[in-house]
Amino acid sequence: MNSSPTPIEVKHNHVANRFEAMVDGHLAVADYVLDGERMILTHTFVPPQLRGRGIAEKLVQPALEWARAEKRLVVPSCSYVAAYIQRHPEYQSLLA
Repeated sequence: MNSSPTPIEVKHNHVANRFEAMVDGHLAVADYVLDGERMILTHTFVPPQLRGRGIAEKLVQPALEWARAEKRLVVPSCSYVAAYIQRHPEYQSLLA
């Protein structure tokens, strides 16, 4: 029996302005709005059935990497994103 967790594949849905992952039939998302050179991370949602598995972190990290690659400043209007950046100093230089 394989007890390792299923890998989580995060996709950047440019049309919907979000990073998303379908896990066990449930959609988890990190939404954003672009405002000039700023990326405003507005909302992170992980369905209750998936919480506690590190999925929010798996959504936010590629979002911040994308912002860095696109040379965008980040505005964390989502409390999870703000806490994530506080815990990961490598992303603090992205703050608007």
